Amino acid sequence: MCYLDTNDKITCSGCEACANVCPHKAICMIPDSEEFRYPKINIDLCTNCGLCRKVCPYNLSPQKCSGMNYTFGGHIKNQKVLSESTSGGAFSAIVDAWCDKNYVIFGAVSDGLNVYHDHIFDKKYLDKFRKSKYIQSNIGTSYTDAKKFLQNGKKVLFSGTPCQIAGLKSFLLNCNQTNLLTVEVICEGVPTPLYLKSYNKYITTKYHSRIKSIDYRYKDFKSYFNHSIGRWDFEVMQLSLKNSRKLKTDRWFNPFWSIWISHLMSRPSCYQCPYATKERFADISLGDLWGVHLYCPELYNHNKGASLVICNSIKGKKAFLSTKDIFIGHELNYEEALKYQGPLKNHINSNPNRASFIQDLKTMPYTALFKKWSSPPTLKLLWQKYVWGNRQKILFWKLTKGFYHIQ
Repeated sequence: MCYLDTNDKITCSGCEACANVCPHKAICMIPDSEEFRYPKINIDLCTNCGLCRKVCPYNLSPQKCSGMNYTFGGHIKNQKVLSESTSGGAFSAIVDAWCDKNYVIFGAVSDGLNVYHDHIFDKKYLDKFRKSKYIQSNIGTSYTDAKKFLQNGKKVLFSGTPCQIAGLKSFLLNCNQTNLLTVEVICEGVPTPLYLKSYNKYITTKYHSRIKSIDYRYKDFKSYFNHSIGRWDFEVMQLSLKNSRKLKTDRWFNPFWSIWISHLMSRPSCYQCPYATKERFADISLGDLWGVHLYCPELYNHNKGASLVICNSIKGKKAFLSTKDIFIGHELNYEEALKYQGPLKNHINSNPNRASFIQDLKTMPYTALFKKWSSPPTLKLLWQKYVWGNRQKILFWKLTKGFYHIQ
């Protein structure tokens, strides 16, 4: 049953398939008290055609991929693109190799604190789709646009979260998808936009300027960030303020990460996500190569970033293998990689204190909020990350297991 029938927020991921399919524009997405968007039907425009319910992924499970799980780890050769990518630049490599002519690319774009889906016709504008966004994007008319492009013979590469890919495939159920390549990010839940609003208010008061943009996983190979602490594994967040000031915070001292990882502010449907499973809807799944120093240290790449690529279909594998000249790495054991990818095995667990946190988020000043709800790093964690880091772990591995050789 879908949200339009149950009014149960657990049964709505906010994919917007229903809003896209309505021929009378009778459905709009309305933010609730937590700023998550849900469909609302205008009964004056609705003709009860039932299309909205027919395309809801919670009613109609779209076709899953073949069950292939070709797994690969590595990074893009282009160092500039690598520095601009959250992980190892796999998405950019796939786009560069697959999109040769007559193509259109869909992805998520940040606009200040807001995130929305957009499309481009030229790869030179791909940088707007790079970097993790974390906040759920507004799909807008992207499904409708993608369908029109497919019907006109264009190659369409559509990237998004697993629930957005499921929404797209439900929407395109009776459309020829031969020229469609779907790429999903491995997702661990989307946080409420209310948090960023509270954070922005705090930053504005303290620094006399609003947040212009957020780089959740900042990398810069040319500055003091040459130190390993500032690279991929340490997940530094950079805020760019409207007065041109830059603020950088290490993950372990950043309340956002502490609260989000505690699952205190995710969308209700994320706690029972039907897409957090081995069975995938997208042709390709992309994520960080977590556990790299444990089972494939030769791909650590000096902490510049490494991607995990899982091809779930023949189409996805063919598209990815075309990157062989621009993406360096090697095939991995799927089950080994799966050990470090929780969202590919199960959905996140609901925190019993979520309701209390959300209430405090709505009423408390930000400083009081993070003092109450964020967890400071333990001495053990600080030792592991800043003293006994991944480079030391890899050195130890080399001394005890023998030197490895990069092919």
